[in-house]
Formats: sequence, C-alpha cells, structure tokens
Amino acid sequence: MSKKVFLKGTLILACTGLVSRIAGFFYRIFLSHAIGAEGLGLYQLILPLQGLMAALSYTGIQSALSRLIASRLALQEKKEAYFSLVTGIFAAVFFSAVTGFLLFRHADFFASTILKAPGTSDLLRLTAASIPLCAIHSCIDSYYYARKKASVPAAVQLSEQTVRIGATYILYLIFLSEGRPVTAMIAAGGSLAGEAAASLISLLMVSFHFGNHPVKEKTSFKIFPLIKDLFTLSFPISLNRILLTLLGSIEAVLIPQMLIRCGMTSSEALKIYGIFTGMALPLLLFPSTITTSAAVMLMPSVARMDALGDQKQIRYVTDQTFFLCMFLGFLCGSGFFLFGPFLGTLLFHSKTAGTYIRYLSFICPFLYTNTMLASILQGLGRPGRCLIHSAAGILIRIFSVVFMIPAIGIRGYFYGIFLGELLLSLLHVKALKFPYRQAGDNRL
Repeated sequence: MSKKVFLKGTLILACTGLVSRIAGFFYRIFLSHAIGAEGLGLYQLILPLQGLMAALSYTGIQSALSRLIASRLALQEKKEAYFSLVTGIFAAVFFSAVTGFLLFRHADFFASTILKAPGTSDLLRLTAASIPLCAIHSCIDSYYYARKKASVPAAVQLSEQTVRIGATYILYLIFLSEGRPVTAMIAAGGSLAGEAAASLISLLMVSFHFGNHPVKEKTSFKIFPLIKDLFTLSFPISLNRILLTLLGSIEAVLIPQMLIRCGMTSSEALKIYGIFTGMALPLLLFPSTITTSAAVMLMPSVARMDALGDQKQIRYVTDQTFFLCMFLGFLCGSGFFLFGPFLGTLLFHSKTAGTYIRYLSFICPFLYTNTMLASILQGLGRPGRCLIHSAAGILIRIFSVVFMIPAIGIRGYFYGIFLGELLLSLLHVKALKFPYRQAGDNRL
C-alpha cells in the first residue's frame, strides 16, 4: 500500500471516527443523565459478555479475512479473495447465530450467576439478537479494508452511530410518554437498531460492488486449501480474543464486587463503575480515534508487505509508528492531567469523573502505542505473541482488582492499568525488535 493511499484511508477513518466519537461522547452524556450512573453501570456490565460472545463467533474470522484477502490481492489472486470473503461471512453468521441463541436462551443464568446482576437479563436478550448482525458488517468491512477502500466502512460506521443514537432517543421519548421508568433498555435497543442498519447497508454495498465488478478470472483454484487458510489464521486470533475477553469479563465482574468488599453498597459500586467505564474512560479513548483508524489500515498493509517479503519497509513503518504514537500519547496525557478535573465537571457534572480522568492520563502514551504495535504483530501473522502479551497485561489488572481495590479502593485499579499497559508496550517492542519472520513461517 502506498503512503498516499494509507494516509487517505487513515484520514477517512479518523475523520469518521472523530465524528462518531463526538456524537458518541454526547450520547454518553445523555445516557448518564437519562438512566443515571447506576443504569450506565448496568449497561457497561453487559459489554464484556457481549465481547466474549463476539470473540467466540466472528472476531477471529473478521481479523483473518482482512489479512488473508490483503495477501491474496497482493498476489493478484482476486478469485481466491472473493471466495474467502463469502466463506468468512457464512462461517461468521453461523457461529454468531449459535452463540446469540445460547445467550438469549440462558440470559437469566448469565445475568444472575455470571454478572451477579439479575437486572441485566433483558439487556442480554437484546444484545444476543445483535451478534449475528454485527458479524455480517464486520466481515464485509474487513474486505474493504483489505482493498484499501476505507470509505465504505466509514459510511457504515456513521450510519450505525446515527441510527443507534436516533433509536435510543426515540425509545427515551416513548418511555417518558408511557410513564415508564427510563432504564438501560433504551441503550440496548438503540444498539440493536444500529447493528441492523449497519448490516443492511453493508450487504447493499457489497452486492452493488460485485454486481458492477464481477470476478471473471478463469483460473481454477482449490477450495479446501483456502478454507484451511481461513480457519488456520482465524483460530489463533479467535483463541486470543476469547481468552482476552474472558479475562476482561472476569475483570469487569470483579470490580463492583471488590468495591463492595472495600465498604461500598451495591448501588455505590455500580455508580463508581459507571463513572469509570461510561464517563472517564471514553473521554480518555477519544484521541485514540487516530491510532485506531491507522491500526485498521496498517494491519492489511503489513500483511501485504510481509507477503511480498519487504522486511525493510516493515521495519521503517514500525519505528515511525512507535515514535508518533508515543508523542501523541504524551501530548494527550499532559492535557488530561492538567484539565481532567475541569473536563469532568464541565461535561459530566462529576468531580469524581474528573479525578479519574487525571489518574488515567498516565496510561495514554502506552495505550495509544499498544493499539498500533498489536496491529503490526497481527499483520505479521503473530497472534500468539499478542495473546501472550495481552494476557500478561490483563492478569496484572485482575491482580490489582482482587488485592488492591479492597485495600485502597478504585485507585488500586488505576495502578494495575498503568502497570499492565507499560508491560504490554515493553513486550510488543521486544517482539518487534528482532528480525521478522519470513513468509510461510507460522512461529509465535
């Protein structure tokens, strides 16, 4: 991928992400006022479980598709790239439908036994319905990322966010008009509507694309080796996501429980969790729109360079990525440290949120850099390394949740996040410091 195409794709995704995050940011503020910090905490509590269901079903396939299609297109194998997309979509929809059904059927069990919050059962049922829909547009997005066409996923993202916010607000008005208490159900309903819109638009776009650009290559290819390549790539990535999401889910469930052990009531613990995950953390992640957008474009780019054996260019890209992300992180971290309390009070009317923003400012350089370095490792076909590194970072955070929160409160978790992100950066840098693997080498 040329520098111009890469920068254009990154710019499109960054601008789209910026608009989407601004809208999402005010959406969070609206939710914090409409359903309160406790309701926001309940909604945030189901997201790790939703992520786990996604990891079990389609996220590995999604990431594998991006790398596999990029490699095939680099070698001018368009027919194989098209077949990979179709196979990936069918596989992702099948697995996501199974996991979604299981989550819907056993929502009460997950809510009461796993999340320890029976009030989340209806939220989980709505979430279950959105999983197959998300699988469809995620796989189609991967195809366009591999083709360096970031405009299509960008349009889908904006459509999804627009429908999500609009549907949530309509549900909010309906609840008010009927005199019903406004709960986190409006957020879950809005999310389902957004995923449905994104899937529909993605299917229309890809159908239009292949209708106007049919694959006319007459060269034959072997189907089963392609299927094998897809699942060989997706399995370690899926295992990576499953284990990391599982650890993240354990972490999310433990935080409110450890806060209760620290001396808080259940309601107070959910409020603290809601402020942290629904207010402070989203603001901190706001600048990561740039790094996330670049990472999405970078992974298939590195896969192409790796397929062509251009190791020198990979080294150059890695070095530039590291220094630019560190600079952005230090710049944003300084701003959050200086203005965190002001932003918390101004945006959320919460001094607590402002304090959390200041605490979290120290992780910015590592948080933003880790996103990009992980993308490079994935592009090099080294998901095993990402798994080991990320698991080590999350285990440190879980250790801080279990042992530090009961002793010193939520501050203990901040220390764990900082140490976890620092360790993750060091491990990523060490892995990329040594000579890259050669094409066809499947080492971790």
